[in-house]
Parts: sequence; structure tokens; C-alpha cells
Amino acid sequence: MPTLSLVNFNIVCATLGGFVSLFGLVSYLCKETFYLSEACVQLVLAGVQLPKRYLQIEWRSLSLLLGPGMAAMWMCSSLLIWAMIPNFKFLHALVVGACVTPTDPVLSNSIVKGKFADKHVPRPLQRIIVAESGANDGLGYPFLFFAMYLLKYMGMGGEGFSGGGGKAMALWFYETWAYTIFLSVAYGTVVGWLSRKLLHWAEEKRYVDRESFLVFAIALALFIVGTCGLIGTDDLLACFIAGNVFTQDDWFRLETMDDSLQPTIDMLLNLAVFMWFGAVCPWSSFLNNSIIPIYRLIFLGILILLVRRLPIILAMHKYIHQIEHFSQAAFVGFFGPIGVGAIFYLSISREYLLGIQVDGKVREDAQQVAEAVNIVVWFLVICSIVVHGLSVPVGKAGYHLPRTISSVISTSTADEPEPVSISNIPHTHSTAMPRADGGGPSYRSRRRGEPRESPNPTPFRIGRSVIRPHSPSSPLPGVGQSDEPERPVNLVIHEQATSPDKSPEECLRSV
Repeated sequence: MPTLSLVNFNIVCATLGGFVSLFGLVSYLCKETFYLSEACVQLVLAGVQLPKRYLQIEWRSLSLLLGPGMAAMWMCSSLLIWAMIPNFKFLHALVVGACVTPTDPVLSNSIVKGKFADKHVPRPLQRIIVAESGANDGLGYPFLFFAMYLLKYMGMGGEGFSGGGGKAMALWFYETWAYTIFLSVAYGTVVGWLSRKLLHWAEEKRYVDRESFLVFAIALALFIVGTCGLIGTDDLLACFIAGNVFTQDDWFRLETMDDSLQPTIDMLLNLAVFMWFGAVCPWSSFLNNSIIPIYRLIFLGILILLVRRLPIILAMHKYIHQIEHFSQAAFVGFFGPIGVGAIFYLSISREYLLGIQVDGKVREDAQQVAEAVNIVVWFLVICSIVVHGLSVPVGKAGYHLPRTISSVISTSTADEPEPVSISNIPHTHSTAMPRADGGGPSYRSRRRGEPRESPNPTPFRIGRSVIRPHSPSSPLPGVGQSDEPERPVNLVIHEQATSPDKSPEECLRSV
């Protein structure tokens, strides 16, 4: 008898395949019209798309964003979390705030590349955003482990662990900075340099086909993630450094600029990751938890999006030459989404905190922080995905909607305006011909109040004649009654230009 097999593998395959297929049907509409897009999680590709030697050239701007910028975002986020969560210590808030400190602006992919970016975001600004997001995704380790080491060795009087603050700082310098950060930078540099040399050699010998050449960066990202996980270093930072070193000479970026294979694989991986995010997100915990009420959680999400990044960018933008105007500073300050990096640090922090045990049980303070991290970070990621993902299309709709409505209303209610006759304008003498107020045989003076010969004045234009044909009932002004056809006024101007010694009257007679 056939039975339903509702196992996770079948559900995931069906859901992912159906969503990718449906999204593909309207993908161009979402990306180019509504400015919606999937996030990019490959930090190797973020490093690859930067110009050659970009990190070395723009190190001053990056130092400000990655140093004072990240520290200020960490402190602002921690202070808000400390204020909004009841009975929560500041040291505990530092752990939660560190998880949401790294920015992931590539989450709103259309902001830094695509149709919207090409029209509204200068290229230097796009590049500094990509460089900052790739680097600070991996530099969240020092902020996170600074707080977690202190919590482990000083929280609750250091119960179960000896050494105090001295041991905590020693571990922070040795394990976090020396091993995790510096080793990751060195490892990413070596792997990126060797990969570039090997790919150059294989291309020159014609050993590599086009398909393998195009997916090389994706394979390099997977290799670095796996090997860094084996040795326990920072795979996010190593991936970004390797990608930047790999394209140090700009060769690979230029070779793959017009190919769509990498973006295609990128899209599939990203959709799979965010489908998984939606499946494992603790939706019910937002409403029912012992950490923070839902109304405080919503207010915290609003404050984090407004205060976490914007003030420090506005304060530093004059020292970052890529940010030229205040409006650009507001743009960079607002678009610092919380994305995949926050979920990565959430998993790292929960694994570490749940390992702080006394007598086989998780210590009380560590348990509380682990629950707070799970609820707050997930909620802030969802808020960022919704707000930053929809802000551009909603903003553009809000900008164009009043003008569109006004245009429709004015078109339907207003009458067609009547054309204004030149004869109704009191000073309508032509600048193509000089006035002769004193009169003469060839000119008729236009004194105020004097009736005109013709109800419709003759228009003049330099270049070609637009004078209406002569008719017996409509004599040519200034010449009198004549049976000869009129001559273009521009001939008069040409005659005077070629014979400067002649008066205007003589030029008119000769024509």
C-alpha cells in the first residue's frame, strides 16, 4: 500500500526546487523593477569583485570603518540591548551586541550592484561598502570573545573556572588575535596567492576548460571554509582575504566579468541558505519567551536599525573620501544590514556559552545569555531582511506615487490650455531685424497704440525662413504693397554680414 514519506529530505527538495522555479519566473522583475534580490554569502566573490590592490590603496578609509566604526556599532548595539532587556547585565549585552556588529550590505544585493546601484550609487561608494562588509564579517571575533571570556572567568564570581580577568585577557590576545585573526589573514593570503599562480599556469598551458575556470572561485571558497573549520580559524575573514589576493592583478575579475555561471551558482546557494534560515528561525520564541516581551523586542529592532550604525558614519564621513556628501553618509549609515554573519556568530556564541558548565549543568548566566542571543539576534536578522530588502522599492514607490496621482488627476480634470498669441504680448519686435523708430521707406515703426497692418505678426527665425507666403490681402510688413513674392529674412542678414559697409535699408533693397 503506497504511503506518504514526509521525511525532511523530501520536504526540503520539494520546497527548494519549487521556490527556485517560481522565483526564476519573476526574477528579472524582482531584481530590476522592484530592486529585490537574494543575498550573496560568498565572501570570496566579494573579494574578487574589488579592483586590484584595493585593500592596500584604500587602507585609511577601511581602518576607520573597521576600527572606530565597528567599536561604536558594538557599543551602541550593546547599550540598546542592555536598556531594553529586563534584568540583563551589561557584560551579557556585550555578547549579544557583538553578534550583530558585522554588517552584511550584500544582503541587499541591488544596493551595491545592479540597476539601482548603477543609477544612484557612485562606483567608489559601492566598492568601499563591499570591502567593509567582507572584512568586518570576519572581524567580529575579537568583540564577541572579549565579552565571552570575561563572562566565563568573571561572571558569577568565576564559578567553576579559575584565573579571573587576567586569564580572560590572555586567552583573548592569544587565541582570538594571534590564532584566529592573524592566522586566518596569513592562511587566506597564501591560499589566494597559490590559487592565482596555479590558475595562471593552467590557463597558459591550456589545461583548464572554461566551465572549471568559471567555478574556480566557488570551489576556492568551499575549500577555505572546510579547511579553516578543521583548524579552528576564522573562515569568513580567510575567504575575503583569499578572494582579494586571488584577484590581485585583476585578471580573473576581468575574465569572468561577462559570464553568468558564478552568479547562477551564487543564487542557488543563497536561496538554499535563506530557505534554511526560514525553516530553523525560532518564530514562536519571539512571542513566548522569558527574556524580553514582544513589544520591547519590536522597539529594540527599530532602535537597532536607526542607532546602531548611522551616528558613527555621519560623524566620520568627512574623513572617508569615498563618502562625498551628507546624503551619501546617510545612505551608507542606513544600509548596514544584519545578515548571514550574525547567524554565524550566533551559532559560535551558543556553542561556547552552552559549554560553560558547572557540575554537568550549564551555568545560570551562560544559559540566560544563550537564550537571549537566540531570540534577539534572530529577530534583528528578520527585521533587517524585511526593512533593508524593501526600503528601496517602497521608497521609490513613495516618491513616484504622489506625482503619478497628481498627474492623473490634473490630466482628467484640467482643460487643454489655449495657445497664447504673440500679438497679445506688448513687446514683440523681432531681434533678427534692427528697429528703426525714426521711420523710413523700408521700415514701419511700431509705436505703442498704433494699429498693426496684419492681425498675425510675422515670425522670424535665423537659419531658414519660416515666413508665411505672401498674399495680396496680406502685404509684407515694412515693404509695402508688392506683386513680387516675399524673400526670406535670413537673406537680409546674410547680405549685411557679407557687406558690413551697407546700411540695413540698402541690404533690404538689394535682396
